[in-house]
Amino acid sequence: MAQPAERQAVREPVLSVNNIEVVYDEVILVLRGVSLEVAQGEIVTLLGANGAGKTTLLKAVSGLLKTEDGEITRGSVGFLGETISNRPPEEIVRKGIFQVMEGRRVVEDMTVLENLRLGAFTRKDKQVRADIDMVFDYFPRLRERAQGLAGYLSGGEQQMLAIGRALMARPKMLLLDEPSMGRSPLLVKEVFGIIETINREQGLTMLLVEQNANWALRLASYGYIMENGKIVLDGTKEELINNEDVKASYLGGSEERRSFKNLKSYKRRKRWL
Repeated sequence: MAQPAERQAVREPVLSVNNIEVVYDEVILVLRGVSLEVAQGEIVTLLGANGAGKTTLLKAVSGLLKTEDGEITRGSVGFLGETISNRPPEEIVRKGIFQVMEGRRVVEDMTVLENLRLGAFTRKDKQVRADIDMVFDYFPRLRERAQGLAGYLSGGEQQMLAIGRALMARPKMLLLDEPSMGRSPLLVKEVFGIIETINREQGLTMLLVEQNANWALRLASYGYIMENGKIVLDGTKEELINNEDVKASYLGGSEERRSFKNLKSYKRRKRWL
C-alpha cells in the first residue's frame, strides 16, 4: 500500500491532516487518529459508509466543528504550511478553503445571481462579474435562471449553484461533501464531469467525500477509505480499483460479495478488520 509521504515526495501537500482526534460534546470520540494529505492540483477522494466520519473530517478542516460543539482534541490540520486547527470558519475561507456542504445549502429566497455574489463576499477585487460569467460557462442552466429564486431550482441545479458559489470565492482548495447524493445517474454524470473539467482547467485542488466509489475513483488520483472514524486503507486510484476488498465492499465487483453464503468468510478475510 502506497503511503502519502511516498506519493508526494516531490510535491509538498497543500492540505495535511496529522493524526487528529475529534470529540463532540466533550465525550463522543468521532475521529480516531486520522491522517491524510492532498497535493496541489489533485482530486483526492475519501470513501466510506454513512457514519464513518467523513463529513466530520471535512468540518474539522473547514472550521465548522465549533458550530456543532465539536473540536479537534489531538493532532493538527495544516494548510499551505500553516496550522489551521480549530480556527474560525470565516478565517479558513479567507485562507482559501471552501466547503460545498451536503444538501447544497443555497439561500433559497435569494436569486441565483445573488447567491453567486454571496460567494464572493471575502473578495475586494473587480473581477467578480468575470467570474460570474465563468460560472455560467460551466453551468449554462444557471445563466438561464440567473434572476430566478434559488429555492425554485431543481435539486441538481441547486447543487450546481452551490459549486458555482464556491468558485466565486476563488478558493485554493475545494471540499466537496457527497455531490452525488440524491441525484439521478444522468445528473451525477453531468456534475462529476463539470468537477473534472474545473480541476483540469483551473488546477483546483479538491478533497471529495463520496459514497459513490465508482464515480469518485474515476475522478481522483488517490483515495482513502474510512470506517468507524479511522482511515483503514489508502492508495492510488489504480491500487484501490484493483483491490479485491475494495471491489467487494465499494465497487460491487466481487462474486464473493454477491454470494450471501460467503459473506462471513469475506468479512474474516477483509484486511482492515
